[in-house]
Amino acid sequence: MTGAKTNERPGTRARASYVRSSPYKARAVLDQIRGKSYAEALEILAFSERDVAVPIRKVVDSAAANAEHNDGLDADELYVSACYADEGPTLKRWRPRARGRATQILKRSCHITVILSRYEAEALEEFRARAAAGPGRSASEAEARRRRVARSRQASGDQEPSDDEAGEKPSSAAEESSGDEESSGGEQAVGGEAVEKPSSGDEQAVGEESSAAEQTSGGEQAASEQSSGGEQAGGEESSDNEAREA
Repeated sequence: MTGAKTNERPGTRARASYVRSSPYKARAVLDQIRGKSYAEALEILAFSERDVAVPIRKVVDSAAANAEHNDGLDADELYVSACYADEGPTLKRWRPRARGRATQILKRSCHITVILSRYEAEALEEFRARAAAGPGRSASEAEARRRRVARSRQASGDQEPSDDEAGEKPSSAAEESSGDEESSGGEQAVGGEAVEKPSSGDEQAVGEESSAAEQTSGGEQAASEQSSGGEQAGGEESSDNEAREA
């Protein structure tokens, strides 16, 4: 028993006549969308590099619009049940060649037909489950993954401290550190022995004493320079007197 003829198949159809492309090129694209859902067919045609994919996409959109408007079907429940390209009229042209000859040019055309049908109940449930699971995953794998993610999130939520606890811990640590600094009383451990750390007043006094010592040393140096200058001047005067007496 033979199946239904192509032009007698049930479903909603759309047809584009006299498309300026050869049926061979159109069939190469139609083979890619045959049996695909409406959304998948549009995605394949959108990324196709062949020019004939543009009119084919228009035919698919027209068929989906006919199904929604005339038959009251949902476009998400449709798939490409049949699609084919028939040969149309061929335009014959001539191209001049060498030595007075002419070569024939055949500009072919085709008629593109797309039939969209609704999924059956079982196939529709399977399609929805596959779409919900995502690409490359079955429904059971997707459910197992959701359970694992839920368990991991619950475990991480139990381990993380609450906001109140997180806010109390740093404050208690700061209080302990401040208490240790106060108890040390300005003492600093050096080489295992406790050394009293000088206060700010002692440091200031030590600085003043060092500056006073520097000033006294500067005065002594200036006085020594003056005395050496006086001795040099006296020596020059005595030498002048001796030269005059002679």
